[in-house]
Amino acid sequence: MNFFVSFGSYLLLLKSTLGKPPSGKYFRRQLVDELSLIGLNSLGIVLIISVFMGAVLVIQAGYNLQNPLIPRFTIGNGVRESLILEFSPTIVSLILAGKIGSSISSQIGSMRVTEQIDALDIMGINSASFIIFPKIVAALFSFPFLITISMVTGMLGGYSAAVIWDIVSATDFILGLHLYFYPFEIIYALIKTIIFAFLIVTISAYHGYYVKGGALAVGKSSTKAVVYSSIAILTANVLITKLILI
Repeated sequence: MNFFVSFGSYLLLLKSTLGKPPSGKYFRRQLVDELSLIGLNSLGIVLIISVFMGAVLVIQAGYNLQNPLIPRFTIGNGVRESLILEFSPTIVSLILAGKIGSSISSQIGSMRVTEQIDALDIMGINSASFIIFPKIVAALFSFPFLITISMVTGMLGGYSAAVIWDIVSATDFILGLHLYFYPFEIIYALIKTIIFAFLIVTISAYHGYYVKGGALAVGKSSTKAVVYSSIAILTANVLITKLILI
């Protein structure tokens, strides 16, 4: 029963958030700030994770594909497919759920416990749209950019590992990156990314918007935001993969 009550409250919050938009001047200013917070501030951790993720994929692929009958370019091909289809869109989104989701939940939760949201409501302002809508738009723009950067960086990390530790030649690795490439896989990854971005922001905002209590409650809401965002990402990943790829 609690699930259905919470889900209903989540849908009502979405209705309010996507309802009457905030003023254009405020929205543009807030959107720039959110693009910086969600996008640019997350670029560093995305680069670091992607480099090591690509390197580990190459090392593991080289360890498991030692059969001389298997072409060496298979390593590069497998790394590309793993990064595009799963690792970059899903794993990086899970990391961003922890970084961005907790930040959004704690920020909105602090506004709730200090009665800033109540003040907006009293002034007749749609507080949900005023606070959450710019974050949603910023995430929908930032996440595809971050995930695309992750794919490229992961392949560069894999290339570096392959060459440095002589796992596979540079020529074979690059050949594997080019062979059997289907552009639709990029579209599939970006579709997942956009859905994940929406889930992270809205679920995190929900837990912050309806928090009750003081600073301790804000901390708990941030933890719940990360946990439920991660569960939503994994569930959506299965459904999207089933609907699009199979």
